[in-house]
Amino acid sequence: MHRQDFLAGGCLVLGAILIVTVYAKDWGPLRLISGSGTSISTDNLLSDDKSPAAPEFADGNWINSEALTVKRLRGRVVLIEFWTFGCYNCRNTLPFVKRWHDHYKDKGLTVVGVHSPELEVEKNIENVRREITALGIRYPVVTDNNYSTWNSYHVEAWPTILVLDKMGRIRWTHVGEGKYDETEQVIQKLLAEDDKQSDD
Repeated sequence: MHRQDFLAGGCLVLGAILIVTVYAKDWGPLRLISGSGTSISTDNLLSDDKSPAAPEFADGNWINSEALTVKRLRGRVVLIEFWTFGCYNCRNTLPFVKRWHDHYKDKGLTVVGVHSPELEVEKNIENVRREITALGIRYPVVTDNNYSTWNSYHVEAWPTILVLDKMGRIRWTHVGEGKYDETEQVIQKLLAEDDKQSDD
């Protein structure tokens, strides 16, 4: 065996060990960092005592609603979707988000779309309003042209869905398409939880 082959084999083994360790410790790329620096696992329903508080929405133009805040939404389950109207994956997710809004809005769910543009044309408020109407979106949407809300939630891809419990804690995060049944089960579970409001 040549020395180069031996070194290459050793590097492959070390790389494999590193990858296995990263995922075994749940440090892989399917994690987000909360505003408090706490690591948030994706596709896992977090217990209420391990869930970070959700950051507030940054200033933006609100469509279909007056301006909302995470604090004012206490007592309701909140689904936040980071999306943009030109995103193909966002359009594939949209029918599910709209259905959850329609089915659960009177049961304690508020859906908020955070429109964080990918392209320059998606920053134009009139384009956003036109697309929201054309797509039949009736839940609140806030523009995030400066990515302030995107950055405070440490989002990295469109679409990203987060579900907050009635206390405003991030309990579920999913990046990309899919996991629709699991997300709906999370909504149902959080709606069924006792409303443990605190005075702060």
